[in-house]
Amino acid sequence: MKRILLTAFALLVSVLAFGQGRFGADSAECVKYLSFYQQYVKQGDLEGAAPSWRNALKYCPPTASQNMLLDGMKIMRKEINQYRNNPIRKQELVDTLMMLHQLRIDNYPKYAVTAITNRAVDMMNYAEAGSEQVVFDALGEAMDVAKEKTSTTIAVRYMNYAVQLYKLGRLVDQDVFAAFDKSISTLEAVKAAKPSNMVDKAISDVESIFAQSGVASCDNLVAVFQPRYDASDAELLKNMLALFHSAGCTDLDMFSNALEDLNRLEPSVDYSYQLFRLFSSHPDGADKAIMYMQQAIDSDESDVETDAQYYYELATYLFSKLDRRPDAVAAAKQAASLSQAYAGKAYFLIGTIWSVSKCDGNEIESRAHYWVATDYMIKARNADSELAEEANKQIATYSQYYPEQSTAFMYDMVDGNRYEVSCNGLSESTTVRTQK
Repeated sequence: MKRILLTAFALLVSVLAFGQGRFGADSAECVKYLSFYQQYVKQGDLEGAAPSWRNALKYCPPTASQNMLLDGMKIMRKEINQYRNNPIRKQELVDTLMMLHQLRIDNYPKYAVTAITNRAVDMMNYAEAGSEQVVFDALGEAMDVAKEKTSTTIAVRYMNYAVQLYKLGRLVDQDVFAAFDKSISTLEAVKAAKPSNMVDKAISDVESIFAQSGVASCDNLVAVFQPRYDASDAELLKNMLALFHSAGCTDLDMFSNALEDLNRLEPSVDYSYQLFRLFSSHPDGADKAIMYMQQAIDSDESDVETDAQYYYELATYLFSKLDRRPDAVAAAKQAASLSQAYAGKAYFLIGTIWSVSKCDGNEIESRAHYWVATDYMIKARNADSELAEEANKQIATYSQYYPEQSTAFMYDMVDGNRYEVSCNGLSESTTVRTQK
C-alpha cells in the first residue's frame, strides 16, 4: 500500500507541474485514483481495482486516459459474469460497459473503428431476448465504419441477426436481401484488402445463411450474383452453385453457365457428369450433353466401372431422348465390353432397340430385326440372371413375328442359316429363325 501511495504522489506532482487541463478540475483526485487502480490492474487484480477505478471515472474526464476506459471495460465484463444470475444488476453493468464504449468513440476518434466494432461484439455477447434489432443495427454501423477492416465475425453475425429478425416478423424479404448484399459486399472489400481462407469461409457462411433463410428465391439469387459473376473465380462459382442447388434453381442459364465455367477452371469427372445430366434434360442441349459425357468418360479420374455406367447412361439417353439408334447401340456395346455388371442391361437395351426398328423390304428383310433382338435378349439373360424372366418374355413376343418356315424356304433359307441384317444404320450378323 505504501508503494501505491508513493507512486500516486509522484504522479500527482507531475500533473501539477504540467497543468490540470487533461485531468479535469479535480486533477489531484483524478490522478490519485488513476494511480491506485492501475497498480491493481498491473497485478491482475481487477476486483481490487474496481473501487478505485470507479472513483477515477468519477473525478477524471474521459480524455484523462484511454486506458481508464479500456480497463473499465475489463472490470465490467468480469462483474457482468459475476452477476449473470442477477438480471437487474447485470443490465446496469452492461449499460455502463456500453457507456464506456461510447466515451471511447466520442473522445478517441483515431480508435473509433475498433471501438465501434468492440461495442457491437459486447452487444452480441450480452444481448437479452428482445434486443435483436439493437444488436443488428450496431453490427451494421460497425460494418459501415470499418469497411475493409470489418471483422469477419461481425459480417456473419449481421446476416444471422437479419434472419432472426425476419423469422420474428420484424424484417421483410427485401430487408434480408439488403443485409445479405451488405455482408457480402463488405467481406469482398475485406478480401480485396487482405485475402485469407478466413474471409472465404465467412463469405461461404453468409451465403449459406441466406440460402437457408427462406428468402433465397431464384429471382433474388440471380439479382445477387448477376453483378458479382466472375467466370475466373472458382470459389465464387462453387458457392453460387451450392446456393442455386439448395434453392432448386438448377434450371436457370446462370447455373449451367457457372458449372461450365467451373469445369473449365477445374476440370472434373463429377462436373462433366453433372453437365451431362443438366443438358440432357434440355430440349436443345443434346450436343453439349454428349460432349460432357464423353469428357467424363475420357477423364483420368474415372475407372472402368464408372465408364461402363456412363456409357450405359449415354446409350439410354441417345435412344430414349434422341432416337439415335446406331449411336445408342455403339455406346451400349462399350458398356457391355467394360463391365460384366452392365453387360446384361446393355444387351437388353440393344435388343430393345433392334426390336422397335422398322425395316423395309420383303418378308425376310422386314422381320429379320427380330432375330437380332432375340440374339441380344439371349445375351442379356446369360449375362444377368435377374433379367432372364423379362428377356424370355421379350423373346416369346419376338418369335411371333418370325417369318413362316414356308416363307423362308421360298427365299432359300432354313433355320440356323447365317443372315446379315442392315436396317436404318444398324447392321448385325444373326441366325435365321422361323415359325414352325
